[in-house]
Amino acid sequence: MAKHKTPEINSSSTADIAFLLLCYFLMTTTMDQDNGLSRRLPPIPDANQKVQDQKVNRRNIIIVKINSADRLFAGNEILDVSQLKDKIKLFLTNPVNDPNLPEKEEKDIEGFGPCMVSKGVISLQNDRGTSYQAYIAVQNELVAAVNDLRDEFSKAHFGKVYIALDEDQQKIVREAVPQQISEAEPKDVGKK
Repeated sequence: MAKHKTPEINSSSTADIAFLLLCYFLMTTTMDQDNGLSRRLPPIPDANQKVQDQKVNRRNIIIVKINSADRLFAGNEILDVSQLKDKIKLFLTNPVNDPNLPEKEEKDIEGFGPCMVSKGVISLQNDRGTSYQAYIAVQNELVAAVNDLRDEFSKAHFGKVYIALDEDQQKIVREAVPQQISEAEPKDVGKK
């Protein structure tokens, strides 16, 4: 009896097909992107520059604390995260010139002219046990408050929202409504 030879499968194109499938999946798959906080760090000081202590008037600072139980304190009040944006907006604008809220100074902005600018600074402090979720939620509300104020200023003076302005107009708005958020190193806020 004659032995039948089994036909071989032509596998020369298998590697090509595998490569094409790999390329297809790499091009069509979306990769998770890490989202971070957009922060501009101060420039590195000159080595020959003398260090000066800047004194900030107590009324110009609002301290926002998050404890290890994710409870939020802004000023002397316990707040929910949803209330923080309105509290910060009121603090920075000081609409009735309250002596307990930040001072305003007249600043001459290039391309715009004189403008009253808040000296308000937001000091964020968190506990080492603060959850990342609570920290990000507070950060989002602080930035949202400043963005709302920038949009209000933009609409009042340029007729459109901040993001729709050109670069020169955005620079004017950033000078008129500065984002001054100071972050302290995490510590044990709950323990004294």
